[in-house]
Amino acid sequence: MSELEIHRRGLMLVLSSPSGAGKTTLSRLLLESDSQITMSISATTRRPRPGEVDGKDYRFLSTEDFGLLRNQDAFLEHAKVFDNYYGTPRAPVDEALAAGRDVLFDIDWQGTQQLEEGASADLVKVFILPPSGRELERRLNTRAQDPPDVVASRMAKASDEISHYAEYDYIIVNVDVEQALSELKAILIAERLRRERRLGLRTFVQQLQQAL
Repeated sequence: MSELEIHRRGLMLVLSSPSGAGKTTLSRLLLESDSQITMSISATTRRPRPGEVDGKDYRFLSTEDFGLLRNQDAFLEHAKVFDNYYGTPRAPVDEALAAGRDVLFDIDWQGTQQLEEGASADLVKVFILPPSGRELERRLNTRAQDPPDVVASRMAKASDEISHYAEYDYIIVNVDVEQALSELKAILIAERLRRERRLGLRTFVQQLQQAL
């Protein structure tokens, strides 16, 4: 029996950071290089950015529809960020974890706290820090997705977001994206090997003992 046949429960890998620190880029690179993890598609009331596709990048909902789902307890977590609502649909995540697939979350500290309340055993929390405030501002301006007033708002909020770093299990300072990705992969490998997540380990050990 090979190690790959030892069934495990999936995990929820959370990436949080101030806007511009690189979590979206790291998420994309991780998903491209690791077939065992899928992205949690959040629901949001914000308007789509250029190139974003409904059902792939986000589920774009009206404020009324979002509120209806929230009242039905259909979200694992939800929060209001920059005057828009975001939430994680519960059903697809539960299904993935039970099947042994990992789910990646690109959410803020508020959403992470809510996940911790209801699913702490499945949660792995990683906070991405920028190397400096100047570099964070440069990345936000280089991104060219938001007008100057929105960039200024994100910079003003960054200090508060960063203050929550101590609530996370791991911290990655994103100086170089390839190095940051390597560190993120190392975290994921180690967390997948945790004894309590490997539900098939007891059967494997029993069979191993019988063969000795």
